Amino acid sequence: MEKTEKYHIEYEKPKVTLLQDSGLGVAEIAARTCYDSFENSENDCVKNAMQEMDTNAINGIDDSELLSSLAWVHHHHSIIEHATLSFLVQGTSRGVLQEHARHRLQAISVRSTRYTMSSVINAFTASLESKDGFAFFFSKVLPLNLFVITDKAYLEIEVRAIYEKFRFQYGRNDDYINDAVAKSSIPFVETFKDDAEGLFEALEAGKKKRNVGDGFKHIVSDNWKVDMVVTFNIRSLKNYFDLRDSGAAWFQIQWLAEKMKEVTPKKYLKLIDKKYKDG
Repeated sequence: MEKTEKYHIEYEKPKVTLLQDSGLGVAEIAARTCYDSFENSENDCVKNAMQEMDTNAINGIDDSELLSSLAWVHHHHSIIEHATLSFLVQGTSRGVLQEHARHRLQAISVRSTRYTMSSVINAFTASLESKDGFAFFFSKVLPLNLFVITDKAYLEIEVRAIYEKFRFQYGRNDDYINDAVAKSSIPFVETFKDDAEGLFEALEAGKKKRNVGDGFKHIVSDNWKVDMVVTFNIRSLKNYFDLRDSGAAWFQIQWLAEKMKEVTPKKYLKLIDKKYKDG
């Protein structure tokens, strides 16, 4: 992933992949339905849709004079809600997720913290058998690439904060092992007494405890890395780009908006971004 620097701290920019786009055809069919103007379409598959519906051809439409007119002349944007795009976002932050969730009209599925932090909990559990618990914990967490930050000095601060939260919780929880470790792996704690490396490897190879993050997900920060799949209709995507591909937006979500726009096909951008309108 691309690395960059902001406020003297190095970050990774997210990676975005376009998973699917629905095409413009359904949006034009919707618009033509409103006006009963199928015969006026420059696309033959739309013109003849009421007599012979060729959905493959309709979904392959790359341009629509009517949609362009409705979007830019009449500002009738509800029609383009029928066109959707889905993106896979890899390596953005929980801070961006919080901003992203403010955009109401989207479908969003996010990598679960509860189900995916077993290795971090295993690293702390094993660190209890090490003479230098933090050094061991840091050595195991760092390669997991869990943060959008790449600056090692700042990463040490982030990881130490997580470690201290674990230490605090461990000191107050007499049932920590049962909460953190799958039942079938609990014997490893005795087997690998004073052997942090052996215990970590055994826990990693053992069964993962379901919902292991329930009692621990509060330890993560806004710089914790998340992956997600988001689906926008084109009207909502226009709003997202208007607000987030802007110098007024928080820099991390600007980066995400830029990456999303880079993989958005031009036929959609022509309807929602003036820079592409006449291109």
